[in-house]
Amino acid sequence: MNLIRSVICAILLLSNQQSWSQGINVGTVQVEKVLPSQQHLDWADAEIGVLIHFDLVNFVPDYEWRDWDSHPPASVFTPTRLDTDQWLQTAQELGAEYAILVAKHCSGFSLWPTEAHGYSVKNSPWREGKGDIVADFIASCKKYGIKPGLYYSTSANGYFSVDNPGLVVSKDSVKQKEYIAVVMQQLKELWGNYGELFEIWFDGGVLPVSEGGPDAAKLLKELQPNAVVFQGPAEANNLIRWVGNEEGRAPYPNWSRTNHGTAADGTIEIEDLKGSYDGQIWCPGEADFPLRKGWQGGWFWKAEGQELLSLAELMESYYTSVGRNSNMLLGVVVDTNGLVPDEDVERIRAFGKEIKRRFDTPIMATRGEGHTLEMKIGNHPTPVNHVIIEEDISRGENIRKYYVEASVNGRWEPLCEGISVGHKRIQQFEEVCTDKIRLQILESDELPQIKKLSVYHVE
Repeated sequence: MNLIRSVICAILLLSNQQSWSQGINVGTVQVEKVLPSQQHLDWADAEIGVLIHFDLVNFVPDYEWRDWDSHPPASVFTPTRLDTDQWLQTAQELGAEYAILVAKHCSGFSLWPTEAHGYSVKNSPWREGKGDIVADFIASCKKYGIKPGLYYSTSANGYFSVDNPGLVVSKDSVKQKEYIAVVMQQLKELWGNYGELFEIWFDGGVLPVSEGGPDAAKLLKELQPNAVVFQGPAEANNLIRWVGNEEGRAPYPNWSRTNHGTAADGTIEIEDLKGSYDGQIWCPGEADFPLRKGWQGGWFWKAEGQELLSLAELMESYYTSVGRNSNMLLGVVVDTNGLVPDEDVERIRAFGKEIKRRFDTPIMATRGEGHTLEMKIGNHPTPVNHVIIEEDISRGENIRKYYVEASVNGRWEPLCEGISVGHKRIQQFEEVCTDKIRLQILESDELPQIKKLSVYHVE
């Protein structure tokens, strides 16, 4: 994952299909309102995904893809029990609504029998060269009701001696054109042969055509116009962005809109990727982080030298991703057997159960519009310590400042406050006993639309 992170959310024309604007009247002032696409709405509703890594480095742990011309042969790829059903069943137990398979990482080894070159599963002993992990993954996604996505890095490829941001290290123009031809062929295969994809992941962005990169945006619109695109070319539809770290920690406030692009090495945290409340494009953040810590950043499996995040650490990332208007993307490893390790499965299962235990059943919930929304909890004071606010983002991201208060012994007392809400905002506070909760919206672009206001007591 240590690639140059380019959150390619440059300013787009208002005609771009990934977000659209309509004129609205606020008082006597005409303003442009930026709204999400239907694909953005579906993606936000999904909330939780997994990112599955499996590559030659699992079998040759000392392999470094930047040691040009030293890549291991395809024959080292020998999983003995590979089972994509087990991967997706694990994702289902987390509560993931979508899953992204790393079809080709930095080594250049391809997990499908590509026609672009010979460095793929078709020249490995696995299933006598007749297997296709991408096809198996897609089939398992359908079986478990999980939306499929694919990761393909155009910016790094050890097999072709290509380094960030997608250039052959020799700077040979002929070899660069040959590499781009391979990229375009492989993208056509991945996007054209496996059905509709929910999300497409470009780790490190995509080098512009004008600088020698592939015309990925044109191909996306032709083959996968409905996919949500992480760090894709600025001309693509339905863009989403990186949150600036690999810890599942979105900044706060965290707006779904933005104005500009950023670039940085993936090992360097960026503190200011919070978007902009008046941004010109809808490009929400996705918070990715691995379940493991240690070797290879935790993204790939190794028998020793790694540890799992604790349940407390995982829940903290849930609060700072889903709870801060971002989707949570958990990195899941596959071992040399071709399976998610048992200890990882158990931790993921416990994580999914804990999310459900805390938030599946609210004490009370309501919805409405306006600057004040009051909710009666019951006839007697009830202990509460969490509130979740969900804005109807189909009408835009309108809330700018709010606070929540509780009626305690007949008096309103403050519980929490905030700035951005977006799809979902989760806040925890000291336990109080109350029979009424009130949301007060102090600042907004227009009449606030609350899709859901819910309260919880989490022990």
